[in-house]
Amino acid sequence: MAQVAAVAALAEPTRRRLYDHVVRQPEPVGRDEVAAALGVPRATVAFHLDRLVADGLLDVHYQRRTGRSGPGAGRPAKLYRRSECSVAVSLPERHYDLAGELLAEAVTEAERSGERPAAVLHRRAYGRGRELGVAVDGAGGREAVLRVLEAHGYEPRIGEGGVALANCPFHDLARGRTELVCGMNLRLLEGLLDGVGFSGLTARLQPAPGACCVRMDGGDPSPGSGAPDG
Repeated sequence: MAQVAAVAALAEPTRRRLYDHVVRQPEPVGRDEVAAALGVPRATVAFHLDRLVADGLLDVHYQRRTGRSGPGAGRPAKLYRRSECSVAVSLPERHYDLAGELLAEAVTEAERSGERPAAVLHRRAYGRGRELGVAVDGAGGREAVLRVLEAHGYEPRIGEGGVALANCPFHDLARGRTELVCGMNLRLLEGLLDGVGFSGLTARLQPAPGACCVRMDGGDPSPGSGAPDG
């Protein structure tokens, strides 16, 4: 029943907007910040955030933001962040169907050709990523990359030096077969960058707790390059 309640809580559009905003922030956020960022009245924000806490989707964190302590320091601020629990309906978002399709294709081709399955998987992942990049409608470059990353559950966060990916769409698979799945993920995102073209981003492996194993560095904008390495 807890899973059902969590899903039902996110069916309300405003509540889903608040949830999406909170989980994309690098640090816990308060009601005033959320209200200002989304243009929603503070009382409405408070109601929905506390409902998300009650349903297990957000956790509450108390912190004195003045940096002071003791008498006169004021009450700690009530801040919100994503809950540690995982919801079975893919919150955070997972895309095991994509990983399963690529793995199945790689095994089938490797059995036929005698090539190493990992090499086939990397080539297939790169090709699929490039297809995703080429197919993006509208604006190109970095905006197109961010659009695809959002659509596939990576939760991109723009920061100094590039784009961090706060969520791994292949989380459970990567925990059990880290080298294989993270290698596939890297090639998928390299293909995406090459398919989009001029984005100024470079994908590289940088594992971090609770995040995707790949990070996109900014650097000087340059045309995407790279080809699958057999």
